[in-house]
Amino acid sequence: MASLHALNDHLVSCRRCPRLVAWRERIAAEKRASFAGEEYWGRPVPGFGDPEARLLVVGLAPAAHGANRTGRMFTGDRSGDWLYRALFRAGFANQPTSEHRRDGLRLRDAYVTAPVRCAPPANKPTGGEREACRSWLDREYELLDRIQVVVCLGGIAYEEVMCLLGRHGIEVPRPRPRFGHGADVSTGGPAVLCSYHPSQQNTFTGRLTESMFDGVFAAARERLPPAFE
Repeated sequence: MASLHALNDHLVSCRRCPRLVAWRERIAAEKRASFAGEEYWGRPVPGFGDPEARLLVVGLAPAAHGANRTGRMFTGDRSGDWLYRALFRAGFANQPTSEHRRDGLRLRDAYVTAPVRCAPPANKPTGGEREACRSWLDREYELLDRIQVVVCLGGIAYEEVMCLLGRHGIEVPRPRPRFGHGADVSTGGPAVLCSYHPSQQNTFTGRLTESMFDGVFAAARERLPPAFE
């Protein structure tokens, strides 16, 4: 726990990527009209959850008016609404809502993070920005030393997770299995489960339904019988 706190304290001062720094701070200053009275976080966003987690959930990056506003991963936007409802139904969260950092949400046996920690314009980090951010995920993975299952939300998360495992000496399939919703990839370490990202582009169009999303976390739960009862 102390080491994760130290990592996150260091992370929130990161200014490695000038484009992302400028964008996150611009959004925090200009704000969306509906949040005009709020103070935006406007910094890199640390991971969130149980330091003893066996489940790691990996997204893409903070949303401009979601985690970039609230300072907590997948918090304050519709993608987060979907994620934490699913985690609650699968027994990994104490409540189904995630509105702000002090709303009482607690994760049990799960940790939520992303390979990019600053909100990118158009939700599209560059390859260089993804590379610059990898050391944070590397160190986080080292500290979360009980991980048995990783859920990847989207194709970029899947690419980054497979590279992460390879960098840590974990055997991964070659060639890499194709990303797809419901894909289940065995490695020499944690099982890797894939889901479409719960973005509005996917949920509003019906490409991702709540039952599809629940199925991924039910599969994770099957591998991780409750350890906190």
